[in-house]
Amino acid sequence: MIQQERIRLARRAAGMSQKQLAEAVGVQRSAVSHWEAPLGKNPSVSHLRKLAQVTEVQFEWLVTGRGEMSLSREVQLDSIATAEALLIEDPLEFRLVHAFREVPLRARISLLEVMEELAAQRTGRAIGRRGPGSRPGLPLTG
Repeated sequence: MIQQERIRLARRAAGMSQKQLAEAVGVQRSAVSHWEAPLGKNPSVSHLRKLAQVTEVQFEWLVTGRGEMSLSREVQLDSIATAEALLIEDPLEFRLVHAFREVPLRARISLLEVMEELAAQRTGRAIGRRGPGSRPGLPLTG
């Protein structure tokens, strides 16, 4: 994993938008965007130190990739959740997924049904409801 990816992962694990991180570090949002871009600029050592403090990750991990990331106590991601976090590009989608994971199973089902209903109203396409034990790829129940 390159430094730009570690910066993005640290920010997302902290539940911060690029704007929030920029404000906490004392730079423009565009600077954070450059730091996270695959061919972007590298932040200064003082900015890396502040990034590590704000996102609660190990400085050595952020700079070199060595050692452990050591996420905050509130955000314990396993390797699967970390990979999923990397795939979410939209900050609103990330907030939605984070909130969804925080609620009990029964509330998740209700939230999913509300979202499916809202999506059906917006798109004009009926979206079938899944039973509590169903998984993506299984037939919809109606």
